[in-house]
Amino acid sequence: MSHEHHHHHSIPTDTHGMRTILWVSIVLNLLFVAIEAGVGCFSNSLSLLSDAGHNLSDVFSLLLVVVGLHLLHLHSNKHFTYGYKKGTILVSLANAILLLVAVGAIIVESVHKLSEPSAVDGVAVSWTAGVGILVNGLTTLLLMRGQKTDINIRGAFLHMASDTLVSIGVVISGILIHYTGWTMIDPIVGIVIALVILVGTWNLLYDSLRLAMDGVPEGIEIERVIEDIRRTPHVEDVHHVHVWAMSTTENALTAHVAVDEAETSYQVRQHIKAVLSQYGISHATIEVECGEICPDTECSLFARSGLPHKHKLPQA
Repeated sequence: MSHEHHHHHSIPTDTHGMRTILWVSIVLNLLFVAIEAGVGCFSNSLSLLSDAGHNLSDVFSLLLVVVGLHLLHLHSNKHFTYGYKKGTILVSLANAILLLVAVGAIIVESVHKLSEPSAVDGVAVSWTAGVGILVNGLTTLLLMRGQKTDINIRGAFLHMASDTLVSIGVVISGILIHYTGWTMIDPIVGIVIALVILVGTWNLLYDSLRLAMDGVPEGIEIERVIEDIRRTPHVEDVHHVHVWAMSTTENALTAHVAVDEAETSYQVRQHIKAVLSQYGISHATIEVECGEICPDTECSLFARSGLPHKHKLPQA
């Protein structure tokens, strides 16, 4: 048997540029939160105050993404041999939980406002939310490129995009309040905001929990990976396959591969490495076997998991 480890890290090369974008976004959103909260208090608008609270949670979310990018670059040591990359997944999970807390707070306040309605300055609400459309829209555009490579940045992007839509809704509610005087629109919009956030948060929470539990990353079908490896020349079987996320940007795989000739081991590993790169798997540990059934008891457990598995018996 032989082992080979491939370390091909897929950390975005423009991490410094992305951190700059995140800091600009943080400053813009902090300024807007201060303005929105002030006008919300002055105009007695729950939709503005709830949106300000959500925007503040977005600021913390953006800060956590900055922390996540920093963790990607911390070197491994004797206590953390993989480094601190896994922390990026915890950051994503923390973001999702933070948003759920914000949703709960908004719903509670909205229900209270429905039972005890009060006057709202529709004009002030509309103008302030209009500024929010500009700030959130600009932040969304800044994050658009990075969201394709990192679940954390994707989460921030989706939140800012939803905030832009929410701000449009607040503008409409402010106009309706101004012309109809129906103040109940304000808490109703607050509840709608909470539901929009909840929908946007659900996928982030699900993905974060799956990655935290070392589940197969989104977009990777393990059955297809196994079949593609089996198609490699000289490969007789592949088993004991595990795929998981090392971070929000790096995926890993371990597998046992049976070959027909020991001399082909190097070529087989190189071919498999190329196959795995197409799935975004940058870190692979391949154990090559020749002419024997795998002695690892976990392989039999793997067979019972329902995934494709077979062994070729040694020739007599």
